[in-house]
Amino acid sequence: MNDTQVTITGNVAAPPEHRRTPSGTAYTRLRVASTERRFEKSQGTWTDGATSWYTVSVWRALGEHAYASLRKGDRIVVAGRLRIREWESGDKSGTAAEVDAEAIGHDLLWGTTVFTRDGAPSGGAAAESARERSDAGGEARVGRAGDEPPVEAWATRTVPDSAPVEAEPVDTPF
Repeated sequence: MNDTQVTITGNVAAPPEHRRTPSGTAYTRLRVASTERRFEKSQGTWTDGATSWYTVSVWRALGEHAYASLRKGDRIVVAGRLRIREWESGDKSGTAAEVDAEAIGHDLLWGTTVFTRDGAPSGGAAAESARERSDAGGEARVGRAGDEPPVEAWATRTVPDSAPVEAEPVDTPF
């Protein structure tokens, strides 16, 4: 089977939905809006072009981490397999673009984020705990289940702005 690999950038258009299949496999669904931007030389301004809408499915631990990390309005980058599906509902019909995500994260052109490695095998309890803290206005961080505070995977040192930032690996479970 030939898969079409795509990378899209866009905004999370609705709150992510976290679900489980009947067999218990976790997944998260996102709606992503990707709007083309063009620079109009004659006017010296940027204008919006057409908006493409994607339904993104994020499976297993990646899906749990996406649910714990992403919010409506976040600018993200998604890489995965594109599937085009025809649909009908009563007198309406159309075409849907769906992406099975293989990688997903915040678009750092628009802001910063903090990465915390999840040492738990599935990330389940840690991801749900981080989502609850974030929804309650706390810091959204995913760490090893049972650790408080979460175990950081990398130690960083504060250095002057002109010096390169160095990171040193810390013991990891793998």
